[in-house]
Amino acid sequence: MTRDPSQDTQSEMTLAQLGWQNFFAQQTDVDEMERTPPVRVTEVHRNGLRVRGETVDVLIPPGPEATVGDWLLYDSELPSASTVLDRKSLVKRRAAGHDRSAQLIAANLDTAFIVTSCNQDFNVARLERYIALTLEAGVTPVIVLTKADLCEDPASFVKTASAISELVAVVTLDARGGEPMEKLAPWCKAGQTVAFLGSSGVGKSTLTNALSSTLKIETQAIREDDAKGRHTTTRRQLHFVPNGCAVLDTPGMRELQLTEAASGVADLFSDIHALTQQCKFRDCAHETEPGCAVRGALENGEIEAPRLERWRKLFDEDQLNTAALEQRRASDKALAKVIRQAKKQKNQRK
Repeated sequence: MTRDPSQDTQSEMTLAQLGWQNFFAQQTDVDEMERTPPVRVTEVHRNGLRVRGETVDVLIPPGPEATVGDWLLYDSELPSASTVLDRKSLVKRRAAGHDRSAQLIAANLDTAFIVTSCNQDFNVARLERYIALTLEAGVTPVIVLTKADLCEDPASFVKTASAISELVAVVTLDARGGEPMEKLAPWCKAGQTVAFLGSSGVGKSTLTNALSSTLKIETQAIREDDAKGRHTTTRRQLHFVPNGCAVLDTPGMRELQLTEAASGVADLFSDIHALTQQCKFRDCAHETEPGCAVRGALENGEIEAPRLERWRKLFDEDQLNTAALEQRRASDKALAKVIRQAKKQKNQRK
């Protein structure tokens, strides 16, 4: 099969270079790997999944419920029946629009670089969303500040970003030079899988190019009036750079709603979460109830009102979306049961 030269720098790759780890090896054995060799999903298309292994580079038809970064045991006779291995991590969001479903963003990431620029794109609430999303997934979040050379006071952006969470490192760099390879090296080691997440125009594709000597992903300038970028990257794609790290470039996501991310929100707002456990009533809404530890901390100046409101918004949104998702799953399960019963009765009549 013809390979895409922009996909990586090597015509043949080992499983280790593709990101294979003991976590996945423990789910199979030598005989099974001989029959169904491991492959990794590098792109998701409407007509199927592009997968890559040591001797495989194909587009398989829809079938496996997988996303970019997933590992499959490739069934050459019936590719659509290939088995998806258990995931080390999974980043997902509520699907855009009115659909009550979850959209899989990426699987088996080790680190998520949440990229934002030192300009009008910088938004604490949006950064918190990305961080909660990645913490829930079990992925290490790192805030990457770009275009610091174009602003008068980059230190203020660093200070604000660093105050979001002690769990999150903050890195400032120039995406166009050699700084990305140098400053992101602690996370971009051989066998690791990293992703660049963030709005359009913040430099995600530029950073991906910077980690490789051969990738030439198209980039575009932002609009000067509002610092907004255009969607140059149109799909999520996993690239393999020379040092053995897998790098996921993603398009900007205009809508990022949380679902099933309660622990991620709790980790991000650990101080507020701890206060909720001290309220007098277990179902405290933290409004006017007596004995509310959250309201008490707010009145005493222990927490700031804007941060409390951002926590409340994410907490309520996640609860609402999670409930809607569970309701849909219950409906789908009930419908499947009705269909099975109908088929059973039809077979009995025959």
